[in-house]
Amino acid sequence: MDHIALEVIFKAASASLDHKLLQQKSAIIETGIWLDSVVLRISKEHWANDVFQKPQTGAAIFFSIWLNEKSLKEDKVNYNIHAFKLRDLKGYSITSSAFTSAFRKQFSYFKEDWPNLSTEQGPRTLMQGWITYDPINLERDISELACKFFKIDGIIDELLTERKKHLK
Repeated sequence: MDHIALEVIFKAASASLDHKLLQQKSAIIETGIWLDSVVLRISKEHWANDVFQKPQTGAAIFFSIWLNEKSLKEDKVNYNIHAFKLRDLKGYSITSSAFTSAFRKQFSYFKEDWPNLSTEQGPRTLMQGWITYDPINLERDISELACKFFKIDGIIDELLTERKKHLK
């Protein structure tokens, strides 16, 4: 697997996204090589205690698209939304299982838009799926997945707003 060549494609996909939309959504997009995977990660500042941590191990919610040796052998590009340590997310009062259930309930209206999707993981993975790896159209496919995410990111924002701690 040529990590550098794939990272160039992931960066090109990131650069092709609508920058006005990204700004409007307050989205932070990063590409890189973490844990032997080439990754595009989308988050928002209020979705993480340290949004730039690589790899993300603290309290955070983020959408990822990635390739690694295993997924290439299976001809798959993976994607998911992770929700790590939500109990520790500053400014919010969250239990992971309740947040995950609420997300999945609202997300159910969008499920058919996401290929090879599963929402059967534990509370740290809100949803996960894959698309077929097509080296010719990889940049386009990554961009399309990212754009799909921007149709559902409002679910996360809404759920966080409902769980915001109010100072007395």
